[in-house]
Amino acid sequence: MQAWAEDQGVGGSMISFVGDPGAELTKALDMEMTDDGPPSVGIIGRCKRHALYIEKGDIKVVRVSEGPDDPAGDSDPSATLVEGMLEAIAGSPVGE
Repeated sequence: MQAWAEDQGVGGSMISFVGDPGAELTKALDMEMTDDGPPSVGIIGRCKRHALYIEKGDIKVVRVSEGPDDPAGDSDPSATLVEGMLEAIAGSPVGE
């Protein structure tokens, strides 16, 4: 995960990349993909494309990129990209 953070230019910043090889967090957050999807992409058991905004241990914003015909959110990941998250954060009760 550190190599990915470095590659993305955020190594050592306030952004955390977290691995979940056993899917414990994925399941606890109810983010496990269960859609059959195309067998070629191996969707079942993968983590949904999501982003969280957490402040002082409290989850303030949860965004998931998925659609009826796009369980992985590949066609429209905008809800979990920077702009979508900033928009969601601006509308959330931050700092309470």
